[in-house]
Amino acid sequence: MSISSRFSVGIHILTLIDFNKEEARSSEYLAASVNTNPAVIRKIMAMLKKAELIEVRPGVAGAKLAKELSDISLLDVYKAVNVVKENELFSMHDTPNPKCPIGKNIQQAIEPLFVSAQLAMEKVLGNITLEDVMKDIAKKENTEC
Repeated sequence: MSISSRFSVGIHILTLIDFNKEEARSSEYLAASVNTNPAVIRKIMAMLKKAELIEVRPGVAGAKLAKELSDISLLDVYKAVNVVKENELFSMHDTPNPKCPIGKNIQQAIEPLFVSAQLAMEKVLGNITLEDVMKDIAKKENTEC
């Protein structure tokens, strides 16, 4: 099991919108870069709009960022695309055997660890902005040309 790809696609969409500020950024255009169906892009863009990360006008192809790249953290994107519910990154199995000493206590023993791990990951994501991602992409693009 892994985190939904909506997270990486959301980052992809936002960075591409910023990269091509002057050109049309339709769902078809974005889908070509992501290599997915435009309907998937529209669904994720609706989530990004609801989170006020992008602005989209009905009937007009394209979107624009609602904030500067430096003001959008990866945590903002993570939360916008509903990757997981709060403190539920790690799923807990539902019905361990209550007659077993491990089964009876395992959930209470590991749940706090899971919550701590999720909070640590979210702290890291909160400290990285889309500007950081774009700088890394620009650096890679310059070295690979």
